[in-house]
Amino acid sequence: MTFADRAIKYFLSLQKPRGLAKDIGIMNPYKHPYVQQAVKGFYYRFFNNNKPRLCVFGINPGRFGGGLTGIAFTDPVVLKEICGIENNLGNKKELSSKFIYKMIEEYGGVRKFYSNIFISALYPLALIKDGKNHNYYDTKDLSIVLQNEIVKSVKSQIEFGCRKDYVIILGKKNADYFSLINNEHNFFRKIIVLEHPRYIMQYRLRFINKYIKKYISALSV
Repeated sequence: MTFADRAIKYFLSLQKPRGLAKDIGIMNPYKHPYVQQAVKGFYYRFFNNNKPRLCVFGINPGRFGGGLTGIAFTDPVVLKEICGIENNLGNKKELSSKFIYKMIEEYGGVRKFYSNIFISALYPLALIKDGKNHNYYDTKDLSIVLQNEIVKSVKSQIEFGCRKDYVIILGKKNADYFSLINNEHNFFRKIIVLEHPRYIMQYRLRFINKYIKKYISALSV
């Protein structure tokens, strides 16, 4: 099996977790055949080998990015126009996706980027509350309920074929949470923390080129 085979098998097998509060919704795009087709196309195009990748973990997918396409930080527009994967998932754009693919362009393009980097999320399904994106750590009860799921998620994704010398975590709160898990399970030897793309796009847009350079520097070791 290749990296692509293992990733596809894992993502397409994801199920809604038990024990969630009634006001927390889950988006599981992988149950839809047209998303399954797009996910297979993406992973077989960019990950159909066993080359180890540096792992980058975000929080949990947004409803207009990975929560829609099944591919982290990838909205339907860039999936089609930049990744070359035809889809009928609409034309919604996402801020985080916009930053990531601008950074990927500076890195050298999608072929070069995905040959070295695997970008995903600690918790792989989108969480919704009151019709808006919700982070797994926004409420203590939710972070506790999902802790075992997150541990299983990280373990499974490492087994796709990720390097274990170090990992990049996006977002400080995300990193604080993951550090406790990593200390217990020893998934990675070193953690590097970068600002989350959504934070950059919402609050530091005028410094975007500085953050792109910071990302590329961290991704190039």
